[in-house]
Amino acid sequence: MNDADFLVSPQWLAEHLDDPLLVIVDCRFSLADPELGQQQYTANHIPGAFYLDLNRDLSSPVGRHGGRHPLPDPLKLANTLAATGINSQETFVVAYDDSKFAFASRLWWLLRYLGHDRVAVLDGGFTGWQAAGYPVTAEVPVPKPAAFVPVPQQERVVDIEYVKAHKDLPGVLLVDSREPDRYNGLREPIDPIAGHIPGAVNYPWQAVTDDQGRGLSASEQKRRWVEGTQAKEIIVYCGSGVTACVNLLSLEMAGIPTGKLYAGSWSDWCSYQV
Repeated sequence: MNDADFLVSPQWLAEHLDDPLLVIVDCRFSLADPELGQQQYTANHIPGAFYLDLNRDLSSPVGRHGGRHPLPDPLKLANTLAATGINSQETFVVAYDDSKFAFASRLWWLLRYLGHDRVAVLDGGFTGWQAAGYPVTAEVPVPKPAAFVPVPQQERVVDIEYVKAHKDLPGVLLVDSREPDRYNGLREPIDPIAGHIPGAVNYPWQAVTDDQGRGLSASEQKRRWVEGTQAKEIIVYCGSGVTACVNLLSLEMAGIPTGKLYAGSWSDWCSYQV
């Protein structure tokens, strides 16, 4: 298992299902139906996979500010990770979803934020796994005892005050990861105000993968980020700090590991304007 592999194929995963140093995490979720992911996992999942829920496990409770999916408490998340058998610096984690990396990338980013780089996303997600003819199960695995010690990489995350102070500085690229119509303020299905942070450019997160949910090649990711190669600092946001992680994954694949997450994102930014 290569720590530099940001994506793993269904074939690779199928060949390593019995690896004692591997933990698989099902991150399927639906913003429209928050219980759907758990229901899908209960029905069937990749053998050996554990389930982590975006709202319950990969986020903190929502407050007045901080966005719709605040980052989880590091110690609480560390305990959750250990409960799935993940050992710091040792276990190789493969995260998957069925949403073009939308939720698996959140776990990918959180693990790296906590100092654990041994993580990859399943290319093509659960659909790609099934399409390749690999098995699924309803059996919930029993975790092995593990210890996860979080070492938060604070330079990877910024707050609203940091964004305000840095977004207009020379060499800073502020990236909005949402769909173009939301970026342009033509539609806002979730947050109370439409539009984007002044000065932000639009790199929709859906463009990181193809129509089948497979990641574009490293060279194609690099072409996406031509503007980013000139930047001294890249700050990425979305609606609530979740799908922005897909763009942060894309930046890493493009060889630009300097992206920072504005964790509260647009939902935090506009909470100060209502």
